[in-house]
Amino acid sequence: MGALNTLSAVEAARQLAAHKITSEALVRDCLERIAAREGEVHAWEHLDREAALRQARAADAGPSRGLLHGLPVGIKDLIDTVGMPTAYGSPIYAGHRPAWDAPCVALTRAAGGIVLGKTVTTEFAATYPGKTTNPHNPRHTPGGSSSGTAAAVADYMIPLAFGSQTAGSVIRPSAFCGVVGFKPSYGLISRVGVKAMSDTLDTIGTIARTVPDAALLAAAVSGRNDLLVEQPLSAPPRIGICRTYEWKQAQPETVAAFENAATRLAAAGVAVKEIKLPPTYANLVQAQTDIQLVEQAQSLAYERLTHWPQLSAQLRDILEAGLKISHERYDAAQTLARNCRRSLTEVFTDCDVLLAPSAPGAAPASLDTTGDPIFDRIWTLLRTPCVNIPVATAANGLPVGLQVVGAFGSDAPTLAAAHWLHQALK
Repeated sequence: MGALNTLSAVEAARQLAAHKITSEALVRDCLERIAAREGEVHAWEHLDREAALRQARAADAGPSRGLLHGLPVGIKDLIDTVGMPTAYGSPIYAGHRPAWDAPCVALTRAAGGIVLGKTVTTEFAATYPGKTTNPHNPRHTPGGSSSGTAAAVADYMIPLAFGSQTAGSVIRPSAFCGVVGFKPSYGLISRVGVKAMSDTLDTIGTIARTVPDAALLAAAVSGRNDLLVEQPLSAPPRIGICRTYEWKQAQPETVAAFENAATRLAAAGVAVKEIKLPPTYANLVQAQTDIQLVEQAQSLAYERLTHWPQLSAQLRDILEAGLKISHERYDAAQTLARNCRRSLTEVFTDCDVLLAPSAPGAAPASLDTTGDPIFDRIWTLLRTPCVNIPVATAANGLPVGLQVVGAFGSDAPTLAAAHWLHQALK
């Protein structure tokens, strides 16, 4: 048997249930991997090794508590945790210890999950990067804002972890790091206890190395066991090929991965159809940007008014831009978003899911940026379930992902289709 940290979460859960492995051994292998690689990857803001081992031993000694029994889980440092510091990626909150767990953390523990520690987030989940590097090449960004989450999962430090997305903060780092990222339909996983950026947009997601693993964590904390991907689809899903109005931003590696996927699916006899989004959708990227800017300036009012010097120059620029957007422009963006959400069902008339780009290309060669979320903004605004699946490798050896997009509320079939596509396009 290889190192237990390389097991999928679903397989580890199966072996734990069969008493073929112990949670303590699994956690120890994860901690050993972290010890070996953290000096280069810098995925963690806080680790409590002894507490994790105590939790694991308790799991081994007792009956199964749920879907996550004995499995180690990472928590993005935007999410409140009792007994562990939560700094939201900002020096303002260095050493801050919440008095409670966010519901997604409390429910993780209740389902038997072992909370290993806090993964790095960008400053308040905005654009100023944290310390994390891309595990495939430390000179490249891991993406953001769920940078530590994606990097830790990709580097086999942990099988499961939480991220959050306001523009592209689950899908983009998952694409850059070559892992599966699941951004559910808006509101599927409770946002309570997560530092708010945008009431309209914030969504809690899961990151793992397989689609069934990402689904497992989401099912455990949402109470929706229908999300579990336990059986393969009886027939291939109908695929809509959707380049979006932002296609001109796609770099050669994304274009190649996208065209190759479409060709392979059509050659395999899968029902594939080119989907052109309605003309009004061409304005959704700007609408999402305006809404996010305004709501970030509102959500960070305390930090803006009382801790201005401790904010990065990047974040100060973002907040000032949000304050300059008029109420009329904000209201128009919200109206457009509502109208497009209503018309979205028509896009899915002849397809089960859309296949769309996850990011312009592979991870940029810089640690001063987290990359551009331009291909994610519209789907976050439309509140649809999205799953990044790694499908290709760029010429420089870095991963390239595509995202599977479903209609709002169709999380279970979207996950099932994403798993089918991940297997078909590997």
